[in-house]
Amino acid sequence: MKKIFLTILSLCVFVGYSQKTENALLWKITGKGMKQPSYLFGTMHLLCDAELSPAVKTAMDNTKQLYLEINMEDPALQAKMMQGMMMKNGQKMSKIASAEDFKLVSDFLNDNLGMPAALLDSFKPALVATLLMPKFLGCAPQSVEQELMEITKQQNEKIHGLETIEKQLALFDAIPYEEQMAELVKMAKEGVEKQTAEAKKMETLYKNQDLQGLAALMTEEENKMYGAHADIMLTERNQSWIAGIEAAAKETPTLFAVGAAHLGGETGVINLLRKKGYKVEAVK
Repeated sequence: MKKIFLTILSLCVFVGYSQKTENALLWKITGKGMKQPSYLFGTMHLLCDAELSPAVKTAMDNTKQLYLEINMEDPALQAKMMQGMMMKNGQKMSKIASAEDFKLVSDFLNDNLGMPAALLDSFKPALVATLLMPKFLGCAPQSVEQELMEITKQQNEKIHGLETIEKQLALFDAIPYEEQMAELVKMAKEGVEKQTAEAKKMETLYKNQDLQGLAALMTEEENKMYGAHADIMLTERNQSWIAGIEAAAKETPTLFAVGAAHLGGETGVINLLRKKGYKVEAVK
């Protein structure tokens, strides 16, 4: 179940930027009365190789706790996740889509996921789409978050979350289910080859720490659903995290690890922290 959740998280990794940010995934946070530095790390939730860089491992050695987007050690995580994956008010994909499109999606899911759409009919379409990510990557995906958690546990340190799983999955109630279904139908029509090429390109750009290239890729994809709802997926969440980041960093040296899309741009976490008076500098 945890692997499924990590797949769901991958949905929100990259949605675009409004201004240039230096290409780097690891950032050092200092200033404004902080006694010791904390660090901000941009993740991609599923990769074929999730090995952490020496710089990230050093940052973990120099900090005393880990903050992820959500606390993945919450014992109630799986139950909350299952509840949050379902559409509200008895909605079903088969009711939202035409019979022709629903069959197209069902055949696509059956061929590539091993189950027809009928078994996932009540699930939010955007979350169904993420279950195909391992297929598109063409490997047994590894999790950056899992790597971070394993080291944190070895160091006998605590793991926390910047938001709850309920809030994260509720994002997909704020985006019309019809728009989500349209994207799933589009994915089925485009086929595996196109999705695989985009997933591989995204992984390469991430490995190269090319934040601007990732932003350009999302523009090329013309994903209307996420572009139209960047305020929900990114901006509002970034702003809601700042108070928690400030409080944790002032109390304890911390590694904050969130999807890389949350780092850059005018409303990204880096710029929001700088506006608060912190020094946030890239670690190469």
